Amino acid sequence: MEQRKLGSTGPIVSALGLGCMGMSEVYGPADRGEAIATVHAALDAGITLLDTGDFYAMGHNEMLMRDALEEVSREKVQISVKYGALRGPAGEFAGMDTRPAATRNFLAYSLQRLGTDYVDVYRPARLDPNVPIEETIGGIADLVRAGYVRHIGLSEVGSDTIRRAHAVHPIADLQIEYSLIERGIERDILKTCRELGIAVTAYGVLARGLISGHWTKDSGKAGRDYRLMTPRFQGSNLDANLALVEQLRAIATEIGATPAQIAIAWVAAQGKEIVPLIGARTRNRLSEALGATKVTLTPAHLAALAKAFPPNVAAGTRYAAEQMAHLDSEKPATR
Repeated sequence: MEQRKLGSTGPIVSALGLGCMGMSEVYGPADRGEAIATVHAALDAGITLLDTGDFYAMGHNEMLMRDALEEVSREKVQISVKYGALRGPAGEFAGMDTRPAATRNFLAYSLQRLGTDYVDVYRPARLDPNVPIEETIGGIADLVRAGYVRHIGLSEVGSDTIRRAHAVHPIADLQIEYSLIERGIERDILKTCRELGIAVTAYGVLARGLISGHWTKDSGKAGRDYRLMTPRFQGSNLDANLALVEQLRAIATEIGATPAQIAIAWVAAQGKEIVPLIGARTRNRLSEALGATKVTLTPAHLAALAKAFPPNVAAGTRYAAEQMAHLDSEKPATR
């Protein structure tokens, strides 16, 4: 598999990464055996970047990664971990805590659950409104110097925060949603990252399955799937967004690929500094996603996609209003 560098200071990783959140929760019941088999299949295909979070099912996902990587040489994978999100015993989210002392505590637990003595990329999951980003990054930088963290990343923050963080310690990558129907990063964040030599690890490249070509109006209803509570998956918004998928399907058919493969290939084609994270939970979905690496989008293909998917084409926001209000990445740059 092609490899890409995470920014000017980060590690060399596979051109596609594997997002592991759905293997533990959020998208309904997951099969442990199939999840582990999917991780192994990803590694066999050349994927080296695995993305998890300490709050994914309250540590379950990290322990799943530990079991999946038990017989894998540690040097052959890069583990990216998000931290800082607080949760209650019922699973509810209860804010952020990225104070340096809390950061050390979160990392200590992650290292134990992952069964490793270092994390390749460590990042706050969201901006903590109560802690200056300089303090947060300074705390992680201490862990870099101590050898527990190799590189520092960010997640869902805007250009001003990126600059402030990068001034404290080099930032390897920004993890942020980016897809054919979610183009907010193009307003100013992508330009800022390129200016500073920061890579982008793009999650939600299939808009959480919405533009995969597999989602229907009845999808997700059999299990506890949080997508059904988000605006883009509801009512008339869903109807409008599924109509967009039919346009994608028509273009994909012309190219000889699936909608998912075209959507992934489009994100990868936006720049060598961008690494799409695919959220496959099964080997079948992984195999389809890997097919995106064999898709070459010509200027004519890109023009057709640009016409079918202009900025702001999606119906509904990517998160509920309350969550959108707390996203630092939604704030425009001031300089």
